[in-house]
Amino acid sequence: MKKRKARKASARKTGERRSVKPLAAKRARLTGTKPSVTLDTTEKLTFNHAMIYVKDVERGLRFYGGLLGFKLIEDFGYEGTPVYARMRAPGGDGTIALHQAGPDVSVSSEGVRLYFEIRDLDGFCRKLQQKGFYITQMPRMMPWGWRHAYVNDPDGHEISLYWAGENRMKKTVTKAAQKPPAIGGKS
Repeated sequence: MKKRKARKASARKTGERRSVKPLAAKRARLTGTKPSVTLDTTEKLTFNHAMIYVKDVERGLRFYGGLLGFKLIEDFGYEGTPVYARMRAPGGDGTIALHQAGPDVSVSSEGVRLYFEIRDLDGFCRKLQQKGFYITQMPRMMPWGWRHAYVNDPDGHEISLYWAGENRMKKTVTKAAQKPPAIGGKS
């Protein structure tokens, strides 16, 4: 008991918060129930993955894996047909998941665009073209200082292939916003 009291006193002196796990475990022992799981709210939220609903998971695997180079982590099937696949980006630790959409469900995603960054954007786009893939917009510098190319996956989801480099985590200002105002208020 002295050790427990010493820990409590130490926590009060240093201002440390005690873990709720020992309390939950003690309550569970006393009541004969399992301890509940609590979230650690001191951690920061991280992005896990993007779920992409597709009409054909195998076709999506050929596009994201075969053309873009994503590596398969896991996949699931139902009655011999792939219905889900999770993949890791060839660089970094970003992941995507392909999920079979229902037969009457639209996979249109007007409000969402996926962004994949690659340093040699022009070379990557040339390789896609050599494999016969159509690029809807070839690489070009955008007003916000990032180089972009646009493609569509087999289900029509728009994808931006880009290179921002050191600008990726910086606030951007478009070139139009950087222009000084015209004399007399006219542009």
